[in-house]
Amino acid sequence: MSHAKHLLPMSSTAVDVSLQRIPRLFLLLLLVLLSLRPVSATSPLTVALGRRGSRISTISACHQLETADGGLTVRCTGLRLTQVCLCAQVPIGLSNRTTRLFLNKNLLTSLVADTFSSLFLLDELDLSHNQLSSLEDGCFRGLDSLSFLDLSYNRLSTLELPVLGGLQIEANLTHNPWHCDCRMELSMPQLDLDPTSLAEVVCATSDLPNLGAVGIPLVVLMEDWDLCLSVRRTTDVVTLVTMFLWLFMLICYLAYYIRQNQAVTRRNLEYLKLLESKNPK
Repeated sequence: MSHAKHLLPMSSTAVDVSLQRIPRLFLLLLLVLLSLRPVSATSPLTVALGRRGSRISTISACHQLETADGGLTVRCTGLRLTQVCLCAQVPIGLSNRTTRLFLNKNLLTSLVADTFSSLFLLDELDLSHNQLSSLEDGCFRGLDSLSFLDLSYNRLSTLELPVLGGLQIEANLTHNPWHCDCRMELSMPQLDLDPTSLAEVVCATSDLPNLGAVGIPLVVLMEDWDLCLSVRRTTDVVTLVTMFLWLFMLICYLAYYIRQNQAVTRRNLEYLKLLESKNPK
């Protein structure tokens, strides 16, 4: 009996202690829940992924690597991206410390203005193996540190000066169906094309009157043709050479004519002198 009485206070004490711990556990759980941040659409590595139809979902699938100088290399390769979302950054919320960005092997079809404007430290941008057919004016605005741009294996047909925004960069433009016209000629001086790929920057179509321009490398075509005037650059040279030869022949003929006249005049004077000597007065 005494033993049972001894157990009862001990059980009541344990219950009291448990009841005292419940508020603490609840408070601790609340703090844990408040400290957890849900993954948002603006997290540093969130990207826009286009699914079937118009549905867009977000995933955190880009791989980032911090370099020794504090910059970031971000790889979003092969994620089947179809568009860029939310104004000025792609992927959404990408850190402005990014120095190398790989968006290759996706399904991007266009770039809007100021797509990369916050990435002022970006040095290399890879957009190869996409379906880009439209580049809006100013889509590369703000990339003052950019030194290499890869646009190979896309569907681009033209490249205008407002698209580049004054950039002087090395570029890879191979394997695009380029339409060789005046706009391309004006844009080329701003690009330092990779020498090993010059033969693969080929004109699929052209404004030139002769059909021989199709299939010719753009750089070779620009050496022979002025695409803004649709005339051969060698035409002026040929014209100048022809005019020079014509003037030279004219001068030679005049010199020959003058010498012949002088010889005839000399002979006539000598004949007159001979007649005067034979018939003295």
